[in-house]
Amino acid sequence: MSAKDSQVTSGPLAHAMERGQLFSEACPSREVLKHLTSRWGVLVLIVLLGGTHRFSELRRKIGGVSERMLAQTLQWLEDDGMVDRRAYPVVPPHVEYSLTPLGREAAEKVGGLADWIETSMPRIGAVWAEKGTR
Repeated sequence: MSAKDSQVTSGPLAHAMERGQLFSEACPSREVLKHLTSRWGVLVLIVLLGGTHRFSELRRKIGGVSERMLAQTLQWLEDDGMVDRRAYPVVPPHVEYSLTPLGREAAEKVGGLADWIETSMPRIGAVWAEKGTR
């Protein structure tokens, strides 16, 4: 058995695979997985690792996200217990977003994946160039 095979046959993921939950169509963890690993979900989590932000600050930092998609992503992450939304009773309205302890754990995990992607871009770009796909 290779080292790669042993990684799949031990640990929490292997246990989940044995139970079939993550791979089951009806598994609720799929919704959380979708929210955490969506393009905007990952970026929101990474930005919030840096601290509390207002909606407009998040939108400025995350280039290309529409107001609608950012609001929807924040709502999903709040519903999943990853993001804390604090509204202050002032005029004009003042709302801040921050990570919960659970959200911080998730952000560190997806941040690691994002870091790997960033550092691997030269190799990925070489594959794209070789295949003529980008």
